[in-house]
Amino acid sequence: MGSYVPVTPEERRAMLERVGLPSVEALYADVPEGVLLKEPPVFTGGFSELEVRRHMERLAEQNRVFSTILRGAGAYDHYIPAIVRAIPAKEAFLTAYTPYQAEISQGLLQSIFEYQTMICRLTGMDVANASVYDGASAAAEACAMVRERRRTVTLVSACAHPDVIATIRTYCWGSNHEMRLIPERDGVTDLDALRDALDDQVSGVYLASPNFLGGLEDVSAAAEICHAAGAKLIVGANPMALALFKTPGEAGADVCVGDGQPLGMPLSYGGPYVGFMAARAALMRKLPGRIVGQTTDVDGKRAFVLTLQAREQHIRREKAGSNICSNQALCALTAACYLGAVGPDGLREVARQCYDKAHYFAEKLSSIGLPRREKGPFFHEFATECPGGAEKMLVALEERDILGGQPMGDGRVLWCVTEKAERKRLDEAVAVIREVTNL
Repeated sequence: MGSYVPVTPEERRAMLERVGLPSVEALYADVPEGVLLKEPPVFTGGFSELEVRRHMERLAEQNRVFSTILRGAGAYDHYIPAIVRAIPAKEAFLTAYTPYQAEISQGLLQSIFEYQTMICRLTGMDVANASVYDGASAAAEACAMVRERRRTVTLVSACAHPDVIATIRTYCWGSNHEMRLIPERDGVTDLDALRDALDDQVSGVYLASPNFLGGLEDVSAAAEICHAAGAKLIVGANPMALALFKTPGEAGADVCVGDGQPLGMPLSYGGPYVGFMAARAALMRKLPGRIVGQTTDVDGKRAFVLTLQAREQHIRREKAGSNICSNQALCALTAACYLGAVGPDGLREVARQCYDKAHYFAEKLSSIGLPRREKGPFFHEFATECPGGAEKMLVALEERDILGGQPMGDGRVLWCVTEKAERKRLDEAVAVIREVTNL
């Protein structure tokens, strides 16, 4: 294999010409110059295990880990029970891939099956998969799976997470389909604008509840509007919020997607995470990836199998509705372990604490002159005005070991409060903000 050349220089030049780039380096044009490796690293010799460990520890010390985090915006700081970290770390589970010899991988298949079952119960849907990389790609895949031959337009709420909107736009661009934004009104999707935008070209509508501003959407009303026009409704959901509020399935949505990161996965610089997808039974064959099912073997014993996977993803890729054919088994197992560890009552308690603490903090901020612009209901995220500017306030909070909210660029800050935030630390944050802003 030492002499094997996977791509010849001529083939590489042909590929670059096809995509309109002058060189391989041009592929990395969006990468900041300061992080590009111009030359291979130079090592003067080998290192002992202890030397490597000390070097890695010195690098890790450069990270800033805050004791209190009041920022979300798509990545959430929740308590993770020790067992949730221990089980996925076992050697038998430590892989992200679906077994290709499924009949000899019953344990891994069962873990995926249990995860799918929990996601269905959590979302109120009929069927779920375990194959999507993160919440943004799950949203984009859902928009693609509801598309029909004569309906090629996707509507997306402007209140959705900006990264989700960008991902859906990229998917639509890549498949030569159109994406249109539905404007925001009072922190939620403008349903009148949605009704006006629907026509016989629209295949699906994506909205998030809670949305990026933290607001809770009227999913039932949106579902009625979409279905009256013959379009499918896709709801992006925070799995924690599903423990408190009506599920997307109960509200009439056709597909529910989201990121499973709050279910036992640490922040970890943004990953790896797991995108969950659940849908009505009528859409089961359009779900990307694989579905694990339960059956009985030749001896009549309980067994698990790969029930459904779209073959065109492997052998007819040009006709495929999706090219996702990997699996997030490790992260799916982590989410299942978390849900199993906390149980239904524990999940509701976590969600209730998030809700109560966020509303307590919002009231405190409003009392010192940082009110919410939107007055509608929210879960555990909310945006407040910041008359004195955010930078000085956030620096002051960091000095007290508190990571403040996400600056939004319009004079507001997006806050998030989870069950890990102690009341005394919330009060301390309010006192720091009052002092810095002189409100």
